[in-house]
Amino acid sequence: MARVSRRASFTIAEQVVQAGSRATIDLPVAPLYTHTPLTMPVQVVHGHRDGPTLFVSGVIHGDELNGMEIIRRLLRHTALKHLRGTLMAIPVVNVHGLIHRDRYMPDRRDLNRSFPGSERGSVAARLAHLFMHEVVARCDYGIDLHTAGTHRVNLPQVRADLDDEETVRLARAFGAPVLLNSQLRDGSMRQVAEDVGCKVLLYEAGEALRFDEVAIRAGVAGVLGVMRALGMLVAGRTHRPPADPVVARSSQWVRAEQSGIVRLVVPLGSRVRKGQTLAYIADPFGESETAALAPVSGIVIGRSTLPLANEGEALFHIARFEDVRGAEEQVTLFQEALDPAQTTAMPYDEPSIL
Repeated sequence: MARVSRRASFTIAEQVVQAGSRATIDLPVAPLYTHTPLTMPVQVVHGHRDGPTLFVSGVIHGDELNGMEIIRRLLRHTALKHLRGTLMAIPVVNVHGLIHRDRYMPDRRDLNRSFPGSERGSVAARLAHLFMHEVVARCDYGIDLHTAGTHRVNLPQVRADLDDEETVRLARAFGAPVLLNSQLRDGSMRQVAEDVGCKVLLYEAGEALRFDEVAIRAGVAGVLGVMRALGMLVAGRTHRPPADPVVARSSQWVRAEQSGIVRLVVPLGSRVRKGQTLAYIADPFGESETAALAPVSGIVIGRSTLPLANEGEALFHIARFEDVRGAEEQVTLFQEALDPAQTTAMPYDEPSIL
């Protein structure tokens, strides 16, 4: 009988990971000004069998924490024991930002607008260059995990180029209730990844500096769904295919027309009609009050969490759908299925790998 050849090893930062093993590699980044060294940790899970290489990244913005927990749970999942291909897991990309619980880099730059970066550029540019060279350039696919910005919350959603057939297939496999067509932005990791042939999904859910259990559960299930769609994992007997998401080709922000105290009256995930009142904005004395109205019909996929607003600040993010009622039903079913108040078990539960 012919001997089955062993899969080649995987090398990153001059460290070798043998097939059928995993290893954590610390990529050096700019040290703190206290002379304390700093690294970006990457865990490589290198399967016995051939398959694609996928990266999953979190905390590109230092205050967006859900991705870190999603990756922690992913790496403990027993499905990875039968992995085909290679998984690169980077729970914290923006190490400086996480330490300071801040969205930005120490130079106040947005890391996700600093790609592809430069070896001799700013602090953000150097980290972007490291991530591109050591991670993105080695991968066929990627999933970048985000939350809303400070004082905002997002409904679980996948943002991607919905004009690309392969990207749409993977976005649907993720199983988030909403797919939002999102153009590539200059300097974003997703844009430069596309340039080097790496297709990337962006997952948005929850809010900054908070763990959101529904968003985390959906994120773990979503990453596993994409890995199954790529042939990296085999669907188990208890695996349930993801529900078909609803697709939004456009979305619109609703902004405060005056500064004041805000009373938000529409929750996240609600179906709204054009002209419906979403919030009331009043001065502290109650002498003047205006209503923030929905400019279009759709589903609320993001909203502010603050009871205060300056004129022009974003209050709500509304996604537009051809079938708004159908979209509402999908969102409701999704929220009920993952609501921790309804069940303590996750629909993809398996024993921990540890």
